[in-house]
Amino acid sequence: MRRFIFSLALVCSYAFKSAHSFGGAMEGLEDAMDIQREQLERLGDFLGPMNIPSSAPAKRQSSITFSNPAAEQFFVDGTKIPLVNFDAGPSWSGLMPISGDPNETRKLFFWFWPTNNVSNTKDLLFWTNGPGCSSLEGFLQENGPISWSWGQAEPTPNPWSWTNLSHVLWVEQPVGTGFSQGTPNITNDDQLAAELMGFFEQFLEVFQELKGNDFWLSGESSDDDRTVRRVLYVPYIANWIYEHPGLDLNLKGIWIADPSLSYGVVQQEIPALRFARANQNLFPFNSSFWDELQAISDKCGYTDYLDDFVTYPPAGQLPLPVATNGTFTVTQACRIHSPIQRAVGVLNPVFDVYRVSDTWPNLWSVLGFPRSTQEFVQDAIHAPHIVWNSCADRSVYLPGGDRSIPSTLSVLPNVIEKSERVIIVHGLADFILVAEGTRIAIQNMTWNGAQGFQTPIEPETFSVKNMGVYGNEHTERGLTYVEFYFSEFVPWASFSTLAYLLGKQDSPSSG
Repeated sequence: MRRFIFSLALVCSYAFKSAHSFGGAMEGLEDAMDIQREQLERLGDFLGPMNIPSSAPAKRQSSITFSNPAAEQFFVDGTKIPLVNFDAGPSWSGLMPISGDPNETRKLFFWFWPTNNVSNTKDLLFWTNGPGCSSLEGFLQENGPISWSWGQAEPTPNPWSWTNLSHVLWVEQPVGTGFSQGTPNITNDDQLAAELMGFFEQFLEVFQELKGNDFWLSGESSDDDRTVRRVLYVPYIANWIYEHPGLDLNLKGIWIADPSLSYGVVQQEIPALRFARANQNLFPFNSSFWDELQAISDKCGYTDYLDDFVTYPPAGQLPLPVATNGTFTVTQACRIHSPIQRAVGVLNPVFDVYRVSDTWPNLWSVLGFPRSTQEFVQDAIHAPHIVWNSCADRSVYLPGGDRSIPSTLSVLPNVIEKSERVIIVHGLADFILVAEGTRIAIQNMTWNGAQGFQTPIEPETFSVKNMGVYGNEHTERGLTYVEFYFSEFVPWASFSTLAYLLGKQDSPSSG
C-alpha cells in the first residue's frame, strides 16, 4: 500500500509540474493540483516510513512471557504470518473452552497481542465486534498491529495499534462467530456474558501472568445490519463482571463505538430524515421523494422530536413517538430509515451505511466483505480449518433472537457508576445508527443521580493532535460522549479517546 502511494505521488508530482504551463485563467487549477500533491506527500508521512527490511532485522521481543507450558501451543511467530512481510511481533492465538469441563465443546477463538510498551503491561484490553461478527474485523481494519483495511493490496504495520497502549485480547464471540466452535445456546446477553466469563477464567489459567491486571472492555456496532438492533454486548459483559465478583482482573471501564443503546425507533427512525437532509449531496433524491419522506416524518412524530424533547437538562423521561403505536416497535407505515437506505442504494451502488461518504468504486477487502475474496490464513494462528465468514450466516442466539433490554434502560447506568470511565463514541457519517439518536438515548438515561447530560454538548470541542478540531465531546458524572467527524473508522481519533479511557492522557482530545 505504501509503495503504491509513493509511486502515485511520483506520477502525480510529474503531472502537477507539467500543469504549471497552464497559467492565466488556470492559475486556480494549478493551485488545487499543488495542494493535492502536498496532500499525497503528507499521506506518506502520515503512514510512516516504507517497510524496507534491513539485511538482518532484529527480532521483536515480547513485553511479557508466560510460565505455563500450555501457553506454548498458542504462540504465533510474528515473522511467519503468511502474506505479512514484516515482523509483527509475538502473539498468542487459538481456541479456548468456555468452561473447565473436560467434555466442553464450546470454544472461543482469541488472538492476544502484548503491548509494545513495557510501561503499559499492567493493562489488559478486550475487544469484540457486533453480534455474530468477527473481532478480526476490528483487528485488521481499525485497531490491531497489522492493518489490512479496504483497498490495501497487502498488510502494513498500524501506527495507531491499540497495543501501543495496552495488552489487547481480540475474541470472536459468542459461540457461532468466526472460528469459534460449538452450537449457539443463548437467548440474551446475560447468558452471553456468563459464557465469556468462563472463557476469561480459562484464559487466565493458561496466561497466569495477566492475573491482577487492570481490565478494560471495548467493542463496536455490528458490521451486519441484520443484527444491529441488538449490539448490547459490552455493557452487559461489564455489568456481569461487576455483579459476579471473582474474575482475577480489575475491571475499570468500557469504550463502545456506534453502539445500540436503545430501540430502533430512537437511533434510526427519529433522526433518519434529518440526517439525510443534512447530507443532501450524498442523498440526492428528487423533490417528490423528499415530500414523501417529509409526510412520513410529520405523521409519525419524528420532525420536531429532537427540538422538542432533547434538552439539557431533560425535562423528564423522553416519550416514544406515535410511530410505535404504544409499543417499542415502529409500525410499517412509519418506517423511514429503510426507505431512505434502499433509495440511496439505487443511486449509489456502493453506498455504505456505516460511512455514507463512500462512492464508486467499491474497495476490495481481504475479509471478504461485501463478497468473498480470499480464505483466511489458518495454520499460523492455530485456527480450525472451517469456512470463515466475517459475520455468521445464522443467528448466534436461539430462535427468537436476543431478548435483552437496551442497555441505557437496564445495565449501562450501573456500569457507569461502578467504572472509572465509560466512553461512547459515534461517527457522524454513520447512518446505520445515527449520532443524534445516541444523543436521545443518553438524554433518556439516568445515572449517578441525574437524568442525561445537564449541560449541552458543545460543538468543535474534540481535537486530534496535528489535525485540529475533529468533532464534539462532553463528559459528565463518569460518562464521556465523543462524536467523530467522518465515521467511526478514523483510527487516530479512536486512539486518542482510548488513551483517555486508560488514563494515559487527561482528556479525550490529544490536540
